[in-house]
Amino acid sequence: MQSNGYQSGFGNEFASEALPGTLPEGRNSPQRVAHGLYAEQLSGTAFTAPRHQNRRSWLYRIRPAAMHGPFELLPQANLHNDFDTGPVTPDQLRWSPLPLPEAPTDFVAGLVTMAGNGSPSAQSGIGIHLYAANRDMQGRYFYDADGELLIVPQQGRLHIETELGVLDVEPQEIAVIPRGIRFRVALPDGPSRGYVCENFGAFMRIPDLGPIGSNGLANPRDFLTPNAAYEDIEGDFELIAKFQGHLWRAAIGHSPLDVVAWHGSHVPYKYDLRLFNTIGSISYDHPDPSIFLVLTSPSDTPGVGNMDFAIFPPRVLVAQDTFRPPWFHRNIASEFMGLVHGAYDAKAEGFAPGGCSLHNCMTGHGPDAATFEKASGIDTSKPDYIADTMAFMFETRNVIRPTRAALDAAYRQRDYQACWAGLRKHFTA
Repeated sequence: MQSNGYQSGFGNEFASEALPGTLPEGRNSPQRVAHGLYAEQLSGTAFTAPRHQNRRSWLYRIRPAAMHGPFELLPQANLHNDFDTGPVTPDQLRWSPLPLPEAPTDFVAGLVTMAGNGSPSAQSGIGIHLYAANRDMQGRYFYDADGELLIVPQQGRLHIETELGVLDVEPQEIAVIPRGIRFRVALPDGPSRGYVCENFGAFMRIPDLGPIGSNGLANPRDFLTPNAAYEDIEGDFELIAKFQGHLWRAAIGHSPLDVVAWHGSHVPYKYDLRLFNTIGSISYDHPDPSIFLVLTSPSDTPGVGNMDFAIFPPRVLVAQDTFRPPWFHRNIASEFMGLVHGAYDAKAEGFAPGGCSLHNCMTGHGPDAATFEKASGIDTSKPDYIADTMAFMFETRNVIRPTRAALDAAYRQRDYQACWAGLRKHFTA
């Protein structure tokens, strides 16, 4: 199953067929399908959701999705949504990259839950996971009934074969797999690592631009959805479902990636973060991170996201007579950061590609001592080119609760707070 191109746009109605004449035309009912296929509707939102928010797709497939054996619980201690109900430390937290596995480990087996909030049953909140894998998914297919998956590769490309087609995603690109879409992951470059945000809330969308106007941030045309591609194979396979925070498995006698044609808006897509049109200050002061927003999952409170995905890409800093890096700050929101490529301009060391940090609600953070001293002494009459970087942030309105496994992990940097210990007193009365 190979990629055969993409369609561009975001949130649109798309249509694709791998065999000509499969899609119904005109007044033909979706239930009257060519080639002896079955029609199946996949709804990602309530049937009565407003038209501009409604997500659903018609799938024309060799066998309906109902055909598989009974599910049984699949124990996997590393992946879950059991965000502890006990006390949450307000400490700043940081982790080195997740070690690559030594034993054969595919994408699903390589998922490790780091933190999260809310729950799938409440349809609110997020789960934050890391993955480290070294083999293709062989005879195994996966879908997440709890939320849509935002996948951020850091090392190694991902070849993601979905029911609706193929996404080839490399570091500094992202993939979004909607809730319920079945898929399989292959690793063209061998050992791979990255980040996953599991969104339990409203589906992610590109933000409104407000006074920015009609251009800027992520452009809709740069989001790519796959063309139809299908497998018609039989065998002894395994279908893995994530449902209500747990993994389940069922035997399936055929590939579930057997959709020959489809049309609709509940579709997987990819986006190249390097195409982001960065907005910044050309006078003074560092802008709020909302100008770096790629995708947002709205909450029930206008203007407040269930989850925001922001990036800190290459850019030019030109603000004069000011402190150019992010200032010291405390937020009502909670921030989980990762680094895909290069160096992050607010940290001199310790924040490596593949690593991550967590700064929860009202926990103070900002540039480390070395970055502060350097930025305080630069000549701001000259531009500063931040050229070799790609950092990102999952930001939420709710406290992000680290898991016990994340707190106890050997790759947690227990001396993280020392990065601010060197900040000197400069006050003079």
